Amino acid sequence: MNPRQLLVESFRAAVAAADPLQVLVPHLPGPPRGKTVVIGAGKAAASMARAVEEHWPANKPLEGLVITRYQHGLLTNRIKVVEAGHPVPDQAGQHAAREVLRLATSLGPNDLLLALISGGGSALLSLPADGVSMDDLRAATAALLRCGAPIQDVNAVRKHLSAILGGRLAAACRSRVLALIVSDVTGDDPTHIASGPCAPDSSRYADAIDVIDRYRVAVPAPVRAHLERGARGEISETPKPGDNVFARVENRVIAAAQASLQAACGFFQHHRVPAVILGDSVTGEAAEVAKVYAALVRQVVRHHEPFAPPLALVSGGECTVTVRGNGRGGRAVEFLLSLAIDLAGEPNVHALACDTDGIDGTEDNAGALFAPNSLARAAAFGLNAEKMLANNDAYTFFAALSDLVITGPTRTNVNDYRAILII
Repeated sequence: MNPRQLLVESFRAAVAAADPLQVLVPHLPGPPRGKTVVIGAGKAAASMARAVEEHWPANKPLEGLVITRYQHGLLTNRIKVVEAGHPVPDQAGQHAAREVLRLATSLGPNDLLLALISGGGSALLSLPADGVSMDDLRAATAALLRCGAPIQDVNAVRKHLSAILGGRLAAACRSRVLALIVSDVTGDDPTHIASGPCAPDSSRYADAIDVIDRYRVAVPAPVRAHLERGARGEISETPKPGDNVFARVENRVIAAAQASLQAACGFFQHHRVPAVILGDSVTGEAAEVAKVYAALVRQVVRHHEPFAPPLALVSGGECTVTVRGNGRGGRAVEFLLSLAIDLAGEPNVHALACDTDGIDGTEDNAGALFAPNSLARAAAFGLNAEKMLANNDAYTFFAALSDLVITGPTRTNVNDYRAILII
């Protein structure tokens, strides 16, 4: 294989390792004495629902509803799949979330609520708290997504604007709750995945206000008023760790970045390329993280330290982008363009950065690739890489070079995948 093929196929191996149709089945519980209701939200929700249907006893009751992003649905028979807005919520998500809450509250002690949770669920499971309109929630979400805050901070706000996130869904249910989770956040803590609808929440209204103030997020007046009322104790908090409600709740992570990175390394090693995982929880501003990686690459190339070529450097996690320009792109291509600029055509270095859900930001690509000649090719097209990075326009840069990676929805999500190939 050539370097481009090696990188793309390593990404496919990483995605395949998180395929819900493969990883979910060993975690299915036995049917309860009563009925089983399946609910869920996230980019993997439809494939998770199909996996349940294909392996649930035909003679046992099964019903439910899951919410996924537009164009991420699959045909199912017993569990309804609804498509809704992501990353900014919409009315379809609100109506479906209300039905999810109704289903959860309808269960009794002999029943089972099987929750299928994956990345993207915060926006898809969008039931605003009393006093917050959908327009308010949409505006606040859009502003939060542009401010550069890590997802944990963003979700601290979203939990406190919701009637269903931050453990409130589990608290509304009287039955046993088993949440099967595909993790898209660093650390794989269920409270941060899809804003933890079935997990205890340690954040408070005051923390949400702090995030808004610290990142100077402009939110609608009703949002600010709601959070301030909560901070004064006028609105009940999300259920906290140690709350008795969680005695009948289990949150179980069934797929995460580390396993996908290991699968990618196995692929490289099968093709006689040593591979090293640099971490499954890399965070920070995408363009700045790329500069650190570039320094490591130069050390490997020039001094054969701490590893010698040939080598694949593999990592996962979730970088952020503070949007200052008006270009197109997501955190994967932002990282990649910054890396290409810093390496300045370093020979024998190729790289790929993609999001495992198949969508980088809000665009139609999973990510992109670059080669040692990428900057020179771009210059021949009249593209200024530095100016395009400053304008958050990495999508346009790689599109001009025909170097976008387009997979379509993968129906899973274990966050970013980055691979730097040094040959």
